[in-house]
Formats: sequence, structure tokens, C-alpha cells
Amino acid sequence: MSEDEKPQERRRMVRPPTGGTAAGRGMGGKIKTADTKSMSSQQWIKRQLSDPWSERARAEGWRSRAAFKLMEIDDRLNLIRPGSRVIDLGAAPGGWVQVALQRGAKAVVGVDLLMIEEIPGAELIQADFTHAGVDQQLIEALGGPPDLVLSDMAHNTVGHRQTDHLKIIALIEIAADFAIRTLKPGGAFVTKNFQGGDAGGVLARLRAEFDDVRPIKPKASRKDSSEVYLVARGRRPK
Repeated sequence: MSEDEKPQERRRMVRPPTGGTAAGRGMGGKIKTADTKSMSSQQWIKRQLSDPWSERARAEGWRSRAAFKLMEIDDRLNLIRPGSRVIDLGAAPGGWVQVALQRGAKAVVGVDLLMIEEIPGAELIQADFTHAGVDQQLIEALGGPPDLVLSDMAHNTVGHRQTDHLKIIALIEIAADFAIRTLKPGGAFVTKNFQGGDAGGVLARLRAEFDDVRPIKPKASRKDSSEVYLVARGRRPK
């Protein structure tokens, strides 16, 4: 879905991992519709089918391999605590929502341009997070300020390196601003970034607002990807 599309806002509940196998989830080794897909789409599907993290996610019932990224970050830094409130920005397809619930969060609200299949215990809003009023809608749905804000937001690339880079930084800045404005004192923020990207302005602001800010590249991130996550802990009192 392009960023110019404006889907109607919609609230959905989403479903936790139920186990199963790759074959049982319709992700066997053959690509039945490959002849109707572009070459890049075919390559992406083949990579998903052959990727051990994706295979493990399908077998264990996680919505995406990204679930293991958040689990590793949480194992290292203990961000998701029993009874905590969590907001997930760019939540589709729901892997991080599943992890937050499985690790004891009492309230989880996510937002994405795409509709997310139901998971009991979480509330999902289909909307553009950058639109006015959606931030307040998230807080109201959560029932109070969050203890943790997660952002795995990405944008549709246009193929122009400088333009794509500016869009990446803009999403990080928007997510960071939301986290700084809404987090409880002591709260934490996790956002996707890319190595080599100029996020200096965001880093400076996070370091001024949080006790600890560090980059983490989870093992579940592809080795050939420049993807890294910025983790800010200990939101200082306003």
C-alpha cells in the first residue's frame, strides 16, 4: 500500500501464536503463483521460504520473523514487564504485538496502514499514524500513557537514495517525538534505524530525554541488511 493511500480507521483484535508447521500455514516449498509475480516479489518469497528465522516463526505461530528481534532485545534489556502498557507503531503483521502479550503486557495497542488479523488481548487501529489525532486515539485505546513505545515502521521506497533516506529519518523522528511526549517516567522506546543513516539529530534528542540510548542489531536481522534498532531506556521526568 502506498503512503498516499488513506485507509479508513478501523479497530481490530489480533490472535496470539497457536503453533503449527510451515506446511500447515500454506508456506510450503513451492511458489504456486510465481508466474504472476514480479521478479523481486518471487525473490522475496523464496528468501522467506529458505530463511531459518521465517521458518521458525511459521512453525511456532509468530506472525513474522521480527518477533525474534524484539524477543532478543527484551531478553537483553527487560523492556516488557508484567502489567505494562505497550504501543506498537507500524504493527503489521502483528509479531511484536504477540511478543508483548506473551511477555505479560496488560494492554497493547498497535497501528498500521494495513489491516491486521485478530489477536485476543490487543487492540489494533488501521490508520496512518502520521495523521492528526491518531496519536491521541492510541492513548485513549490504551487507557493511559504507555510504558513502552515500539516502532518498526517502514516506508515504500521510491528508488532515490536521498529521498528514501529522508523518509526513514522522518519516520524515526515522528516516532521518537510521540514516545517523548507520551511515555511514563522510566519508560522505554525502540525504533528501527539503518546503519550509516544520519540520525544524529534524533540520537541527540533521545540522549537528552532518556538515561540510556544504544543501538542493537538482533541476530534475527538479515546479515546483509543495514537494519539496526535504537533502544532508549529510562524516560526522564518531564
